[in-house]
Amino acid sequence: TGALGLVAIFLVDLANLFYISLLGQQELAAAIGYASTIMFFAVSVCIGFTIATSALTARAIGSGNERRAKAYAGASLIFMLAMSVIIAMTMYAAIDRALDLLGAQGRTKEIAAGFMAITIPSIPLLGIGMASAGLLRAKGDARRAMYVTLSSGISAAAFDPLLIFYFDLGITGAALSVVIVRVLFVLVGFYGTVRVHDMVRMPNAGELQAFAAPFFRIAGPAVLTQIATPLGNAYVTSAIADFGDDAVAGWAIVGRIIPLAFAAIFALSGAVGPILSQNYGAGRLDRVNSTMRDSLVFTLVYVIAMWALLALLKTPITLVFSADGDARQMIEVFCYLVAGTQIFTGFLFVANAAFNNLDHPIHSTFFNWGRATLGVIPFAHFGSRWGAEGIVIGWGLGGAVFGILALVVCFRVLRKLPHQAAKDGISVYVPPIANSPFSSGRGAGL
Repeated sequence: TGALGLVAIFLVDLANLFYISLLGQQELAAAIGYASTIMFFAVSVCIGFTIATSALTARAIGSGNERRAKAYAGASLIFMLAMSVIIAMTMYAAIDRALDLLGAQGRTKEIAAGFMAITIPSIPLLGIGMASAGLLRAKGDARRAMYVTLSSGISAAAFDPLLIFYFDLGITGAALSVVIVRVLFVLVGFYGTVRVHDMVRMPNAGELQAFAAPFFRIAGPAVLTQIATPLGNAYVTSAIADFGDDAVAGWAIVGRIIPLAFAAIFALSGAVGPILSQNYGAGRLDRVNSTMRDSLVFTLVYVIAMWALLALLKTPITLVFSADGDARQMIEVFCYLVAGTQIFTGFLFVANAAFNNLDHPIHSTFFNWGRATLGVIPFAHFGSRWGAEGIVIGWGLGGAVFGILALVVCFRVLRKLPHQAAKDGISVYVPPIANSPFSSGRGAGL
């Protein structure tokens, strides 16, 4: 359900860019690339607040205090709304400055600014919708949480062509479609949280004040961790901008391909965390190790398979998005070469899940920011000697370096788990060992 939900979210952006590419103007795709790079910051902040929303509400539900859980849910929605309004107002005021920093110029900058002027005010809707999906996951209703995100993909598929082509609104129609999709996102989320589960209660002033500290104690570090990725992405976009709109358009297309093609890897990091945490708490370090091993094997096999598929489909992808010149070369380089470096990005995600759930969150923050800065800036700068494609290759290699480093540190953490468990007062389970050298050991505990 996590993977399907992510695919739905990423399909919205992909469909948006696809329909815009059908208009036949490369600067339109480049404008969407600039706008999405900036909007990525807002999405990342909302993800951080959603993490806090889910964590606090799930904890209250687990304790059996339903009234408190409802108040936590209501307070979390209020905090999300307040912060997302502030973010939207700040971003709206900084549209021109932000586009200048990314290197957008001329007609492309005007198009991007117009798109953002319509979509930025709907950021609070995005935040509330994401928080609603997080509340449903906290309740254990992963199916309805998936429906919330799937609704955005389905509605985008309907409204994008209608507004862009039927009403002939072009990129303005694409922006209006984003707003409508976010309205439906909230409505479906509220239906699950309010109508189905009745899990939201507006807190009184005292409760709101009391809940603020624990909420922001979780949300603060989560947001700091999440915004590392859009920061690195912004640097890459600004570096590619030096090579023209075609190159930026190609990078925008690649930016839509990555999360869609590798959605299972993104979902894996969220799914494996609770498994690691539960087994560590139960003293089943053998299962912690086997879960890590299985996750890494899955990552390796999945990325290799997807890499091969992208290499086979690189020509159809360029044709679908009407990519020419530098845009086409960018897509081909990614599909043939850079897609393979997602193996190490997957390793980084799995390692971060282990760090966050085995009481080493500082490692996760370090590697996320390291990947976004030291893993991007010097590599992309050096790669720029070979053009826009060299920047993307450098970006991929930098990710590989930090993926390997994160994995090495993760293995060290796993080796020290018995000692850590003893300090935490956790009794470690020792699997039975068979006496016979020819026995599998499965009957040793009978």
